[in-house]
Amino acid sequence: MNKQSAAKIRVANLYKSFGESQVLRGVDLEVHEGESMVVIGGSGSGKTVLIKCIIGLMQPDEGKIYVDDLEISNLNEKGMNEVRKKFGMLFQWGALFDSMTVWENVGFGLRHQTRLKEEDIRRIASEKLALVGLRNVEDLMPSELSGGMRKRVSLARAIAIEPEILLYDEPTTGIDPIMADAINDLIVEMREKLNVTSIAITHDMKSAYKIGDRIAMLYQGKIIEVGTPEEIRNSSNSIVQQFIEGKSEGPIKVVDPSLLMMTSRQIRNEVREQRVEKNDGGGV
Repeated sequence: MNKQSAAKIRVANLYKSFGESQVLRGVDLEVHEGESMVVIGGSGSGKTVLIKCIIGLMQPDEGKIYVDDLEISNLNEKGMNEVRKKFGMLFQWGALFDSMTVWENVGFGLRHQTRLKEEDIRRIASEKLALVGLRNVEDLMPSELSGGMRKRVSLARAIAIEPEILLYDEPTTGIDPIMADAINDLIVEMREKLNVTSIAITHDMKSAYKIGDRIAMLYQGKIIEVGTPEEIRNSSNSIVQQFIEGKSEGPIKVVDPSLLMMTSRQIRNEVREQRVEKNDGGGV
C-alpha cells in the first residue's frame, strides 16, 4: 500500500442509534486506496453497523460518508445502487441462498447488475471459485459444503463483480483455527491479486494482525486508536491492551455491575423492554 494514496473511504463524525441505544457516537475513519483496514472491537460495539452504513444498508443519523470523494450519506436509492457496484461483501455467516446451487450463488450479483448470458455467468463463477481454491463444486448446494467452503463461495460471490472495495464481516467466525488461517491467507491473496481496498471487522486478533495494513479500535461508539499492527501491539492505551490481550480485568467491563443487584424478575422485565424497543426501532 502506498502511504500517500488518496482516501478511498472517509467516515466523518458518524452517529447511529436504535431507540435509546446509541451505537455509533461520532466515528471518524479514513481508508486509503489499496489499503486493508481492520476494525476491531467487542461484540455489540457497532462494527457491523459501521460497515452497513458504509455500504448503504443502514442510514446514519448524523455524519458523512465519502467514497472516492463522493458523499453517499444522503444519496437516493438509484444513486446508492450505482455506488454499491464498487462494493463486494463477505457476510458473517456467508448468507448463501439455500435454494441455489454454488454457481448460481456466485453469479447472483452478475445476474442482477449485468446483461450477461447464463453461460457467461457460469463461466465467470467457475473462474472466481477457482481463484478461491474451489473446483468442481458449481452444481453442489450450500448444504453440501463445509463451513470453510461456504466462506470461500461467499468470497467468490463478493469478487465476481470485480469490486473496487471488499467488506468482510467477521470473516473467521464459525470455522476452525486452521481454516480461519486459510481464510486469512485468502484475504491477503485477494488484496494482492485484485488490488482492492478492504475493510474487515473482527474481534479475532490473529486475523487482524495478519490481514491488516492498519487496525482501528471501535469502543463506546468511537474509534479510539488507529495504527499499524505493530503500533497496536505496543499501544499505551489500557483499553486497547486489555482487548488485544483478551483480559477480563481492565477498563472494559465484562459484566454490567448493575445487573448483579437485579432480581430475576427485574432482568426478565429489562429483556422484555429491550425486545419491544428492538421491534420498534430496529436492532444492532
